[in-house]
Amino acid sequence: MGARHSRISPFPDIEFMPKPNEFVEHVVETMRDFGAVRTKRMFGGWGIWRDEVFFALIADDTLYLKTDAETLPAFRARGLEPFTFEKTKSGEVVITSYVQAPEEALDSPAQMLEWARLAYAAALRSSAKKKKK
Repeated sequence: MGARHSRISPFPDIEFMPKPNEFVEHVVETMRDFGAVRTKRMFGGWGIWRDEVFFALIADDTLYLKTDAETLPAFRARGLEPFTFEKTKSGEVVITSYVQAPEEALDSPAQMLEWARLAYAAALRSSAKKKKK
């Protein structure tokens, strides 16, 4: 009979795969009509990808979607706020190209589909611009 190996982690205080909270799970569920997305913990929040394209983030239980010059007017027309953060060393506030998703998108997979498509398209355009450089 072979030796039995314990399944106890050698690092009991480290959580290797953090579990998404209820809000993250809710966002993924409302995106089901958009297709399979994956989430990954990053910088105290969560990133959302589809087909290896990063198109959304969640910070402080708020969903932010990627925008660009083509899609930003739709978000601004609704008065939605961009994701911002403060640089640690300089204190400079950085305004990103990710803008808060409308509340109705969080309540309706059909609405989320429209907004997720806009964000995904903006992310694809951004990626194509970076590859040209």
